[in-house]
Amino acid sequence: MPDEIVDDAAEAGAPLPAPPEPTLEILRHSAAHLMAAAVVDLFPGAQYDVGPAIEDGFFYNFRLPEGRHFVDDDLPRIETRMGELAARKIPFVQEEVPRQQAIDLFTAMHQDFKVDIIGRLPDDVATVSIYRTGDFVDLCRGPHVPDTGWLKAIRVLRVAGVYWRGDARNEQLQRVYGTAWFNKEELDAYMHRLEEARKRDHRRLGAELDLFSFPDEIGSGLPVFHPNGGLVRKLMEDYSRQRHEEAGYSFVNTPHITKEDLFKVSGHLEWFAEGMFPPMELDEGTKYYLKPMNCPMHILIYRSRTRSYRELPLRLFEFGSVYRYEKSGVVHGLTRVRGLTMDDAHIFCAREQMMGELISLLDFTLGLLRDFGLTDFYLELSTRPEHKAVGAIEEWEVATNALRQAAEGRNLELVLDEGGGAFYGPKISVQARDAIGRTWQMSTIQVDFQFPQRFDLHFIDDTGAEEQPIMIHRALFGSIERFFGILLEHYAGHFPLWLAPVQCAIVPVQDDSEEVMASIGSLAADMRTRGLRASVDERHGERMQARVRDAELKRIPYVVVIGKRDVERGDGVVRVRDVRRNLQEDISAGALIDRLVAEVSERRPE
Repeated sequence: MPDEIVDDAAEAGAPLPAPPEPTLEILRHSAAHLMAAAVVDLFPGAQYDVGPAIEDGFFYNFRLPEGRHFVDDDLPRIETRMGELAARKIPFVQEEVPRQQAIDLFTAMHQDFKVDIIGRLPDDVATVSIYRTGDFVDLCRGPHVPDTGWLKAIRVLRVAGVYWRGDARNEQLQRVYGTAWFNKEELDAYMHRLEEARKRDHRRLGAELDLFSFPDEIGSGLPVFHPNGGLVRKLMEDYSRQRHEEAGYSFVNTPHITKEDLFKVSGHLEWFAEGMFPPMELDEGTKYYLKPMNCPMHILIYRSRTRSYRELPLRLFEFGSVYRYEKSGVVHGLTRVRGLTMDDAHIFCAREQMMGELISLLDFTLGLLRDFGLTDFYLELSTRPEHKAVGAIEEWEVATNALRQAAEGRNLELVLDEGGGAFYGPKISVQARDAIGRTWQMSTIQVDFQFPQRFDLHFIDDTGAEEQPIMIHRALFGSIERFFGILLEHYAGHFPLWLAPVQCAIVPVQDDSEEVMASIGSLAADMRTRGLRASVDERHGERMQARVRDAELKRIPYVVVIGKRDVERGDGVVRVRDVRRNLQEDISAGALIDRLVAEVSERRPE
């Protein structure tokens, strides 16, 4: 899990109002306080930094005395101590105290992090809120549950190293993660989901199925795809290309680096520099950057000649490699990388075409995701970021309303994400739930009035006058790497037949029989002639059961077993095992091939 970056100064200030009934977020925030109290009890002299509620749980950052580190045996001790404190039903008591009094209090307690947080508050903050839970005192705005007796369904999960305030130049603290729920049933269900997620972890599956790796020699967040993974990726890309071609997109290609002036004009160096790799100085001092986005280069393709209204909407598409400098604590398998391939499309259209394009884009996006087996969606509308946006507010309102109108017609839940848009425009993101109920952000669609102005884009309208186009940004997979990782976990490694690297393994009962091996070779050839990917296990002397088990571990969807008796019968019937459904049947070879070909052509998800 990537490290969460916390605005620790937001922990201090005036108390927040409490709702009539505690929410799950409040329960987890209270559990974080309880965990900090337990750690201070067990490790006298421990200093505590921040401890917010997060999705599915909470954490707290600690500095232990004498440079000590938590070990695995410490986690159950902490959890046991939390249970003891919870049983005492200790009240959460809020106080509002003068700022200097709070500084003196935490200074006397040797809680340096709390003193630092108070010191970074604006000068006009005169009082701060603290909470007492027995002997434990924390700087906190609340609210909290009434007492620790509410915290009966808790679990301490793991410990990780994080940099103080998320800055690699600072010291490393120890972050302890936990989860809290209203009752044991909810906790047990969550722990089951967590175990299922562990089994589906794409990093583990990627190694087991020989799909991809992250060589240290190349660097963090830079994956290489092995033949099996490369084949799955090719199948994904080929189908996407087919669908884009059918939808009227034009394919383009752009370089990986560019002079810095391009990103000055686009605004990326002003608003996105922290996410870019450092520049390279070439050609007597000219600075070049690895591109973090494809859009400025697609703009230059549009601007390469005069455009007529008859060409619009112009839909440009590229599988473009981009590079983003992610902090080491944020890099996570394929789902957060530094080198990624975006299925990037940019649509240039007249204003009156904008709504039709947005509706068409959403339908196209949802349809393609469904083809890959994701069917449970909701939409999220991200609006203008308050202090990180360019352009007139009126333009943002027009763009936001257009996205809202397009989304509301899709019969899906629409959630508002205030201030979550890009610096140049609002966006709709498709949020998909996977097989075990986790939510992933998938496709994004952004309406952009700003880049056409910054790059002085125009087209000639039907009166001969110049008009500025609207630009729509769209990434359907997000990135190939991330989508690959999500699909791998969604299917737990059991790709649907059309995406499986090997679709059918053919196993001999007796590999010393020329007749058996000839029959297997003939079946494999027939399958390959029909476009199926079949493999023959030719390891001499290996037991049949071991071969079948090996194919199952490789998540090969179908396994056919052929022995002497099958050959001697002469009826062409073979025994086939459906690994995903754990079914077995006897079927003629011809009927089996027809069935597999139909399953592939229909792109059935299972």
